[in-house]
Amino acid sequence: EVQLQASGGGLVQAGGSLRLSCAASGFTFDDTFDDYAIGWFRRAPGKEGEGVSCIKGGDGSAYYAESLKGRFTISRDNAKNTVYLQMDSLKPEDTAVYYCTADRPVWCHEYGVASTWKYDYRGQGTQVTVSS
Repeated sequence: EVQLQASGGGLVQAGGSLRLSCAASGFTFDDTFDDYAIGWFRRAPGKEGEGVSCIKGGDGSAYYAESLKGRFTISRDNAKNTVYLQMDSLKPEDTAVYYCTADRPVWCHEYGVASTWKYDYRGQGTQVTVSS
């Protein structure tokens, strides 16, 4: 079974940057990391979850929540079974617990980012706190 481990959260001042990592494991010869899309969503205190981004295996197509385009960049290293979320120009409203998820690539598309919280597999979250 696919397992995900998110890390890299922390406390940062507004305008700063953080890079989150999502290390994935549990793959087989016939069902590899490249066969999965990896997503990120976040949940702020008292708010519903918000899809952040997703990236497919294969061609590495990436999609973002409209409000985060230009500040967040998702990438993947298939050799390390790891996906990264580079977050720049952070704002206090980016404060949340960030979760990485995994599912088949069909669920990762422009209109599917909002549903990354529904992916089949989810790791534990990593806290991101942005101070003003």
